[in-house]
Amino acid sequence: MSSQSNMLLMPDFLTTAELLKQGAEARVYRAVLLGKPTIVKERFPKRYRHAVLDEKLTHRRTVQEVRSILRCRRAGISAPVVYFVDYTSHCIFMEEIEASTTVRDHIASAQQSASSCSELEHLAKRMGHILAKMHDQDVIHGDLTTSNVLLSGPPDKGQSHLVLIDFGLSYISTLAEDKGVDLYVLEKAFLSTHPNTEALFETLLQSYTASSKKSQAVIQKLDEVRLRGRKRSMVG
Repeated sequence: MSSQSNMLLMPDFLTTAELLKQGAEARVYRAVLLGKPTIVKERFPKRYRHAVLDEKLTHRRTVQEVRSILRCRRAGISAPVVYFVDYTSHCIFMEEIEASTTVRDHIASAQQSASSCSELEHLAKRMGHILAKMHDQDVIHGDLTTSNVLLSGPPDKGQSHLVLIDFGLSYISTLAEDKGVDLYVLEKAFLSTHPNTEALFETLLQSYTASSKKSQAVIQKLDEVRLRGRKRSMVG
């Protein structure tokens, strides 16, 4: 199919899709592609930017997102299957993770129902292990929150598996500081979303440290970023 045909057909396809959410950078739809439940992520033009610059930046972001997902999947890290990428309309067609819940909702539900601490500790250890594998592949997620990790399958008895999603801000980097900042973003999001879970996050970090081949330098950078953050808070 030619690029011109894609440009004509893509808007028509999306008009029949269900809009799930819209952020500053993209719209996310639910649709059906060749009989499969599909999530479509569309990066739309930013009118405040020069058109040529916007096209280059949007194309690069789309490439980085797909590259990060594929690198994770090759390493055995669960992430959505990419079915198709249309670089003309900047749309990524991905597997919909059905029968899933976000880790954010699962932790909130577990806290409300007074579930055993051991179940949440096991979840935190699994998250730490998966994030260590991701960083060992030099993938920086860029937006680590408990909303961007899904639990797929029955959550009891550890039978569910974790799926990383929303790589829209991701990129490839070997720098320990970038990985430390990634963990810092998660820590800030984790503790602000789930109060009184400092010990749980430390469990996650301990699992990360034990699982990553490069954890020593990353944790050192995380501590440096934490210190800078505290200094800024004191100044503010």
